[in-house]
Amino acid sequence: MRLHWAKGPAPFGPRAIADPLINVLFQVARCQSPEHALTIWESAVRKGLIGVEVLRRVAWRSTRARRLAETTGALSDSGLETIFVELMRQIGVHVRQQVWIDGRPVDALIGERLVIQLDGFAHHSRPEDRRRDIRADSRLMLRGYTVLRFDYAQIMFDRAFVQETVRAAIAQGLHLRR
Repeated sequence: MRLHWAKGPAPFGPRAIADPLINVLFQVARCQSPEHALTIWESAVRKGLIGVEVLRRVAWRSTRARRLAETTGALSDSGLETIFVELMRQIGVHVRQQVWIDGRPVDALIGERLVIQLDGFAHHSRPEDRRRDIRADSRLMLRGYTVLRFDYAQIMFDRAFVQETVRAAIAQGLHLRR
């Protein structure tokens, strides 16, 4: 059990059983790694519990919380996407999320032609999911896109591979329109 004694930015009664969400996010910013905190903050946004604009207007009492408020976005469909975007940010690569191509959203687009798809277990565990992914990748490749697909284990435990693969693709100009 971890007890938090810092006071968050939102007032609450002395007998309140639970802190308001803003205070919980403040504690998350203080106690979690920046990456995990960002994942939690973006999850709160994705679930509609709080808006990005609200986070940016709060008078945060910590530098970490202010940075998170500036960084948090509403485009990640999963924590996996949040972590991928952060991995790319670490190496100076700009990522656009949820870009619609060929009538469907892709998880990430780098430059004009490098599509990144991230495979969490929930939507990629059955054979029909795999066939759907192969079909979508084929359609994108026939339209001139390069598709890189990473799974949960690669994003979470083989981050250097993910970063190096994206770097190599960019070095080859695969992100540029030919």
